[in-house]
Amino acid sequence: MGRPDRRAGFGPRRRSGRPGAGTLASFIAPGLVLFLLFVILPVLFAAYVAFFRWNGLGGVPTDFIGLENFRTMLADKVFLGDLWRLAIIVVLSLVIQLPLAFGLAMLLHQRFPGRTAFRLIFFVPYVLTEAVTAVLFGLVFSPRRGFADSLLASLGVEAQIGWLSDRDIVLFVIFGILVWKFFGFHMILFLAGRQNIPEELYEAAAIDGATGTQAFRSITLPLMGPTVRMIVFLSVIGSVQLFDLVFVLTGGGPFHASETLAITMYEQGFQRNQIGYASALSIAMFAVSLVFALFYQRLVLNRDLQGSLTTAGNRS
Repeated sequence: MGRPDRRAGFGPRRRSGRPGAGTLASFIAPGLVLFLLFVILPVLFAAYVAFFRWNGLGGVPTDFIGLENFRTMLADKVFLGDLWRLAIIVVLSLVIQLPLAFGLAMLLHQRFPGRTAFRLIFFVPYVLTEAVTAVLFGLVFSPRRGFADSLLASLGVEAQIGWLSDRDIVLFVIFGILVWKFFGFHMILFLAGRQNIPEELYEAAAIDGATGTQAFRSITLPLMGPTVRMIVFLSVIGSVQLFDLVFVLTGGGPFHASETLAITMYEQGFQRNQIGYASALSIAMFAVSLVFALFYQRLVLNRDLQGSLTTAGNRS
């Protein structure tokens, strides 16, 4: 017998490896519905309410005031102070926290006894919730002989420092707590990026006579670039959304000295019942995050994406 003619419909047929449209829709639909309900619709509703004077009661808002909430926001010293404090936190994170995490990751990449235990110890603070961290450091910096004051007293310093009540230092104390909590997370990301660099490159550099400093400058830093850029992005976005830790620890005080955009939005919306103005603040937070994300994607992350696509194209 001859070979069956597949064109006539005989013989085995190969199934296409691509799922049908119905299968794709069944997987995408639940996540898409949740995204629309809990992300897109709240953003659209907040953008709508921002143009009204509304206390959140009495059904839909009806007192349309146009751009008045936004004009009030731009003239609000607390809001402008929030932006200034956000800039301080971002700059300190980029200058202190990320270099500290990077250096520690490079150190823990080396082989020495107990390095796994050290990695775990440094990562543990990130596992704690922000509320628990705030309660813990509330005890550490308590004005009634907290751990910080007791430590200074044991060193012969009897000065009573208002760690969380002095408006000149409270923001820097909070930043120190943020470093303690989040640098372990950044350290793990840096460590993962370093472990993705092939060791053969360092062996080749050593054969060519390169010193450790030269190898670090010519191999480690360039190849760690994508990891560094992604961590910078996460750090900035996280600073914009900072709320839990500061709210539990200081409530934004004293005199708004540690207040953030999220805390101002919460106070206006849930304590003063100015839902329209709080919605305008939420749109401002969303706009700050979105503008930064778009510019950062276009100016910084795009070349990493293009490089990965080029590499994938060359492999294929």
